[in-house]
Amino acid sequence: MKNKTGQVLLHITGCIAFLSLPVLLSPDVSWNFKFLKLPPFQEDFLSYTLLLLFFYLNYFWLIPALYFREKYLYYIAGIITCYVVIALLPDLLVPGNHGTPTGPPPDHFNTAMPGGPPSHVIPRFEHLFQFIIVLILSALIRINNRLKQSEKEKVNAELSYLKAQINPHFLFNTLNSIYSSAIEENADNTASAVVKLSGMMRYVISEAHHDYVSLEKEIAYITDYIALQKIRLGDTVQVNYQVSGNATGKKIAPLVLISFIENAFKHGVNPEEKSAIATDIRITAQHLQLLVINSKVKTVNSDDRSTSIGIENTRNRLQLLYPAKHELVIKEDAKEFIVSLKINLQ
Repeated sequence: MKNKTGQVLLHITGCIAFLSLPVLLSPDVSWNFKFLKLPPFQEDFLSYTLLLLFFYLNYFWLIPALYFREKYLYYIAGIITCYVVIALLPDLLVPGNHGTPTGPPPDHFNTAMPGGPPSHVIPRFEHLFQFIIVLILSALIRINNRLKQSEKEKVNAELSYLKAQINPHFLFNTLNSIYSSAIEENADNTASAVVKLSGMMRYVISEAHHDYVSLEKEIAYITDYIALQKIRLGDTVQVNYQVSGNATGKKIAPLVLISFIENAFKHGVNPEEKSAIATDIRITAQHLQLLVINSKVKTVNSDDRSTSIGIENTRNRLQLLYPAKHELVIKEDAKEFIVSLKINLQ
């Protein structure tokens, strides 16, 4: 809404500035406004008004209806027609500009051929340069807006596709966790896991379709996920999780953090080895810093393809939603796998 209001104000300002040119450039301008009654000024002002109308005619109709539909001959014919009208109409509508009752018109206006039309209906070329500038400007703005709209539609389509991949991936991993809990642990832990899953699924269904969500809800979702993993894993892995800073009133793209945390629990857990997973989220006034560190251990039946899909999915969403507003560093050494993500918050 604010963007549209800004565009309307920009157009109004531009129109006023453009129509001020014949006043500012008139050699007869004076504070008593008598120049407004002079035919030369009236003719110039009418020409500028017609040029302005042509700008919007070209912008809103000629380019979309003819040029974009590849009707180039019709478009050229329309442009030529508009120019002839702009060149002729001021001479036809403004009386007294080419002569007065007391004398003949000046010599430089007598350009008609003998036996031809009167000089006052011959197209003038004084405003040809302005016409070309208006033509090019309106075309550039319209084409640029179309490119931006196409890019926006492409981004929305890509985001819709990427979001469609989130829910099945998330549901598969979480149900796997609860299944393991049901087999290995007691009923109380399973019931608690089901409750947490219910809350998480409610969040995914109700919030994940938005471009941005409350950071508090996103943090609560991550907290429930890690609690669910603790229920499933018990004492087989050391899990450290902490959140610092104030999330109130801040926004974030939904589910852009969870893939890195899921990856840590998928590849950093082995009951037969010393396993540790640390997740640290720090929130400042303008940024969120996520640090995820997991031990490198041997894993059995690891689906590397699904993991790479989740990470690549998140990379793409970060590029689309936070272009030049995030820093993602993924590195590893012989013992640890480390993910560091910094995001500029809304």
